[in-house]
Amino acid sequence: MQPALNGRPRADARPKSGELLSDAMQDAHRLVSLEIALAKQELREIVTTNLIAAACLAAAGIFAIFAVLVAVPVLVVVLVPWHWEAALVWAIAYLAIGGGLALYGRSRLSLRLPTRTIESLKENKEWALHQLRSTGK
Repeated sequence: MQPALNGRPRADARPKSGELLSDAMQDAHRLVSLEIALAKQELREIVTTNLIAAACLAAAGIFAIFAVLVAVPVLVVVLVPWHWEAALVWAIAYLAIGGGLALYGRSRLSLRLPTRTIESLKENKEWALHQLRSTGK
């Protein structure tokens, strides 16, 4: 740029193409940094959701193991009259809890791409191409 008068840029001063290119590169660098931050945040959200879903699936597996561990004594208790009802109720309760957690975990599990970041990258690509085309003129 041309020198400033009294601390102000001259009214007839126009930025040179090198300065415009430098500004465009700085803007592109800042844009890339913001895109990386957006991708990190979105991936963090996806990981958190999937960790909760995985924990529910793990709990469902534990309850299924409990059901099996209770079902074995049920077979033994069946031989003794009037005691099998209590053991069967516990086995059914564990199976119901495990099944409910498995369904909840499966519904919450989300294996997807970071869509907001992808859309933003497309928009920024168009912006960057527009900036480069207008700077080159």
